[in-house]
Amino acid sequence: MANLNITNILEKMTGKDKDYRYMATSDLLSELNKESFKADQDLEPKLTSTVLQQLEDASGDVSGLAVKCLAPLVKKVGEDKVVDMTNKLCDKLINGKEQHRDTASIALKTIIAEVMTPSLAEKILVCIAPQLIKGVNTAKGAEIKCECLDILGDVLHRFGNLITKDHEYMLTALLSQLGSNQASVRKKSVSCIASLAPSLSDDLLAKATLQVVQLLKNRSAKSDITRTNIQMIGSLSRSVGYRFGPHLAETVPLLISYCTSASENDEELREYSLQALESFMLRCPRDISPYCEVILNLALEYVSYDPNFTDSMEEDTDEEGQEEEDDDESANEYTDDEDASWKVRRASAKCLSAIIVSRPEMLSKLYLEACPKLIERFREREENVKMDIFNTFIELLRQTGNVTKGQGDIDESSPRWLLKQEVPKVVKSINRQLREKSIKTKVGAFSVLKELVVVLPDCLADHFGSLVPGIEKALNDKSSTSNLKIEALVFTRLVMASHSPSVFHPYIKALSAPILSAIGDRYYKVTAEALRVCGELVRVLRPNLEASAVDFKPYIGPIYNAILGRLANQDQDQEVKECAISCMSLVVSTFGDGLQRELPACLPILVDRMGNEITRLTAVKAFSVIANSPLRIDLSCVLDHVVSELTAFLRKANRALRQATLGTLNSLVVTYGGQIGSSSYETIIAELSTLISDMDLHMTALALELCCTIMVDRKSIQNVGLAVRNKVLPQALILIRSALLQGQALQALQRFFASLVQSANTSFDALLDSLISAAKPSQSGGLAKQALSSIAKCVAVLCLAAGDQKCAATIEMLKGILKDDSASNSAKQHMALLCLGEIGRRKDLSNHVHSEISTFLMLIKDSDRHVRRAAVLALSTAAHNKPNLIKGLLPELLPLLYDQTVIKQELVRTVDLGPFKHVVDDGLELRKAAFECVDTLLDSCLDQMNPSSFIVPFLLSGLGDHYDVKMPCHLILSKLADKCPSAVLAVLDSIVEPIEKTISHKPKGDAVKQEVDRNEDMIRSALRAISSLSRISGSDYSMRFKNLMNKIVSTPALAEKYNSVRSE
Repeated sequence: MANLNITNILEKMTGKDKDYRYMATSDLLSELNKESFKADQDLEPKLTSTVLQQLEDASGDVSGLAVKCLAPLVKKVGEDKVVDMTNKLCDKLINGKEQHRDTASIALKTIIAEVMTPSLAEKILVCIAPQLIKGVNTAKGAEIKCECLDILGDVLHRFGNLITKDHEYMLTALLSQLGSNQASVRKKSVSCIASLAPSLSDDLLAKATLQVVQLLKNRSAKSDITRTNIQMIGSLSRSVGYRFGPHLAETVPLLISYCTSASENDEELREYSLQALESFMLRCPRDISPYCEVILNLALEYVSYDPNFTDSMEEDTDEEGQEEEDDDESANEYTDDEDASWKVRRASAKCLSAIIVSRPEMLSKLYLEACPKLIERFREREENVKMDIFNTFIELLRQTGNVTKGQGDIDESSPRWLLKQEVPKVVKSINRQLREKSIKTKVGAFSVLKELVVVLPDCLADHFGSLVPGIEKALNDKSSTSNLKIEALVFTRLVMASHSPSVFHPYIKALSAPILSAIGDRYYKVTAEALRVCGELVRVLRPNLEASAVDFKPYIGPIYNAILGRLANQDQDQEVKECAISCMSLVVSTFGDGLQRELPACLPILVDRMGNEITRLTAVKAFSVIANSPLRIDLSCVLDHVVSELTAFLRKANRALRQATLGTLNSLVVTYGGQIGSSSYETIIAELSTLISDMDLHMTALALELCCTIMVDRKSIQNVGLAVRNKVLPQALILIRSALLQGQALQALQRFFASLVQSANTSFDALLDSLISAAKPSQSGGLAKQALSSIAKCVAVLCLAAGDQKCAATIEMLKGILKDDSASNSAKQHMALLCLGEIGRRKDLSNHVHSEISTFLMLIKDSDRHVRRAAVLALSTAAHNKPNLIKGLLPELLPLLYDQTVIKQELVRTVDLGPFKHVVDDGLELRKAAFECVDTLLDSCLDQMNPSSFIVPFLLSGLGDHYDVKMPCHLILSKLADKCPSAVLAVLDSIVEPIEKTISHKPKGDAVKQEVDRNEDMIRSALRAISSLSRISGSDYSMRFKNLMNKIVSTPALAEKYNSVRSE
């Protein structure tokens, strides 16, 4: 049925009436765009031939619609039909009538743009590429050649990589067109080769480049052909990027030579050369490095290239008296429509910009050489070039910000310091530009100033006064555009935010009037920015409550009235509404003590804005600003309404709104807690309890913080404590069992439990039982480690908040759990240990654990190696933090500890991995921990140790052990050599052998880099120990040690390493 309908449409499309044909073609377009449309095999030929026929329709409207039909048609007919259409269109383009050529070209481009599958693309390429190349080579008219090149460029750009076998043939044909007499053909050929270049092989790319370079070396060629070849070099570079790097050695000197030797009227040749050099800087950063300085000098030379104009003006004519004269400066400028030297200056500026962006290491040099030149060129007479100069200087400022982020400017070679020295010149030159008549120039000047303030926040303190007239003029002048006003306002806001308020006090009178006037501007973006500036102005007028350096009272009324006019008006843009609300909140919080009469009119408007969904969030934040004011603004007329609105917002789905609401409520409770009713607190607590969940930990933290604030501020209200216990506590006990709990939320939860026991008349014992019960495994399984840790932290905080007596009782209770040996008690004991550990983090428990510590440490002889290692680590921690706890136990513990340093054969096993066997040493981690423990004991308990009994055999065994064990053994040996030299000297001969093996060890030939690096680290570690041994008086009497030292000195590699470690 659908195909029958299409047949009828196709018949109407070939009728005599052009209106019928137009309507039928429109109907066909609608049908083709339907997803359900599908043409059968009989309909396809008729459909494609009719559409192709319509492309030649005498009516332009009909042929235009037929072109639109091609896009959906390509997707709805078979690939062979698409190829057939493409073939016919290509033939029409090259051999058809002139009046149909444009339509055929557009149709071909439409089809190519819609081809999505590689198979169809390849068929089309095979079909039309030879025809297009033939058209390029043999067509008589330049127009046909250009159309062929245009379409070939589109095809190659999208599918050039599909026909690599034809690349050479195509490239040869296209390169030959670079010498065409028609400029349009040369231009299109450059573009077409650039489209082909990314898919060329390196050899063909080299061939193309070499051919163009050879043409450039021919100095007798016509200048327009030379210009084309230079453009070709630049286009190749832009197209293939870093792959052009190997050809820079040939091309860069040629381009520089052409640039400097071109005739005075051949500006385009210079322009193209500089554009190509710019491309090299950006796309071949590694290979261009040797030429950077030459290109920089060239760009600096030509950025002021203006042979037809001599600027006789002196820079020093920048006095106030010159203002009127300078105003007419732009009107009297030299102009010459045939003067193209501006193109050279523009290309130079962009080339400089490329150097700045791509070579951060040259920044200091650029400040010395390029910065003064750029500042001088701010007076460029051609406006478009001036904008490029401004943009280049802005890039220099941005790069300075990027490179020096987080650094100071003390160093005189630092780019920031160098920029600081140029600030007076920049301001002086920019002031000249702010007096120009051109709006575009003034906008550019403010853009430079904005970036300057961002990079050097405090740089205009001494120069702001000179900029005030420019700001005033930009805001007051009737000819100023909205764009200029916005730029001037943004700069004013940035400079006020980044400088000390005292900088602006002399100019407040001059600035306040235009700023307040801009608040009434008709364009909403100007108004919004003026309101933001007004917010900064408020801070400047009264930076603190102490005696102000400026009398701000005369300004309160005008500022308030200007903002109120925007705040009270509902019929305006959302951005203006939000800015007016924010600005009014700053005015109220800063000048509230001088606005007592106005507050009853202003505050209800802010409350009203809380009821509007668009301005709700901004109004909530505004009340937070007012609540945080040190003036304690009287909110009695709206407080109840505000609190009830905010409480309702806690139920809203908007996360940002809930987040801001919690913060504002917190501020209100702190400042106005006594004026908020008990029932309001109960409602707030009920609402915030629903927000406590591990689904949103940030929101949970804010909710718990608000709850703590309420408990601390309102602890006298009985109902508050009851509401917290009934609503919040159950949620907190669910949250504490979550494996996700961490960070800010966990800290807030700890503060909640501390506040609960201190403020809400809650029984400590009941809370402790609740927390301990929360640690019990549920029916679904045990708790995650993170949950147990969270519970232990909360128990610790709770104990400390409850006071010493409760804390001591809890510690005894936990110790009692540990002494219970029943098998079913292991989970409780685990929890008790965690709780004791967390309490110990916060409070010295030495007195409580002194009698128990031997029980723990004697587990060093347990049958389980994991328990033994844990006991060794516990001993190490105790030795480091509380050595007095263990000193009395060391005579019994040391033999057990030394025993853990010996290789236990029962812990060594062999794993059969089929083709080879792997030896696993399960005791390695234990031995490493034991030696590290001895290392700690040498620092804190040396008076309880007998080094001689440890060195032989235990240390001796460790020196020949695994890499992980040798490293701590070398450290121990170094310490013993310093602290107990006689004990070491007595056994020095026996120590030499394992150390000599270590420094002589060489990794296998097939060892990976990690193994080689580890071996190097081990050798250096052994050499440090040898260095310590060499300092023992009498070590030279040991022949073995003497021979070892001779070996080290006579082996260059070892000698170098040894000298290196000795100088550390």
